[in-house]
Amino acid sequence: MNQEKDALRDQVRAGYGMLARETGRCCAPKTSCCGGDNSEALAKTVGYSDADLALLPEGANMGLSCGNPTAIAALKNGEWVIDLGSGGGFDAFIAAQKVGPEGRVIGVDMTADMISLARANGEQYRQRTGWDNVEFRLGEIEYLPVADATADVIISNCVINLSPEKDQVWREMFRALKPGGRVAVTDMALLKALPPDVKKRAATLIGCMAGAVFVEDTEKMVQAAGFVDIELSVQSDYIEKMTGLKASLYGEIRDHMPSGENLSDYIVSLSVSAKKPE
Repeated sequence: MNQEKDALRDQVRAGYGMLARETGRCCAPKTSCCGGDNSEALAKTVGYSDADLALLPEGANMGLSCGNPTAIAALKNGEWVIDLGSGGGFDAFIAAQKVGPEGRVIGVDMTADMISLARANGEQYRQRTGWDNVEFRLGEIEYLPVADATADVIISNCVINLSPEKDQVWREMFRALKPGGRVAVTDMALLKALPPDVKKRAATLIGCMAGAVFVEDTEKMVQAAGFVDIELSVQSDYIEKMTGLKASLYGEIRDHMPSGENLSDYIVSLSVSAKKPE
């Protein structure tokens, strides 16, 4: 089992490492270099505002969101935030604007190329805002490189699906939160099992689909980790919106679906909010 988990992590790390390198070489302000899609339009489709995007470094928005965790997090000035699977820093920089110079955001990613990209983007962020309230750490989200009770809030955007140990991720979030702290997660969830051929395709891993679990299974993991005040919200039209914008990751997967079936019959975007007891 450990070998299988390590193999999955290696596959995900290789795929996202490639995206990070491509973004570093060719990124333009409104273009996702992982497929030529309009990343700004994708971000707005899943709930980001012009104000959210205004101060972002050019390489931060890679068009990989499946929701807006910063919107449901209700971030406050001075809070400490951890962003799981922070990638190029997209949500980390938006969160940093919301918590202000007295707050702090720690982005965690297991891909060294993503950490390098995010740190380079951080220089742009500091020049534009004058704030030094974001940092990025290399590490796995199952074993966060932070002390107990570090954060007021933990966010994550379309990442937990990629983990082969999702229950451990939720336990680790619980550990890293202060008492009374909260989580705000957006991710993919299943309505029914993906066709085997689709599940096997590497693109489904990068598109956050192959590792998706059923909505009710996510709720069970959150409860088992110790969280309370759990709220789940399903966005059933997410996939149709993404393919309508010709998102390359979703379009490629869609093209390999069985005849007469749609991706939206199988998978949805799921928002999860919960709290660690006082």
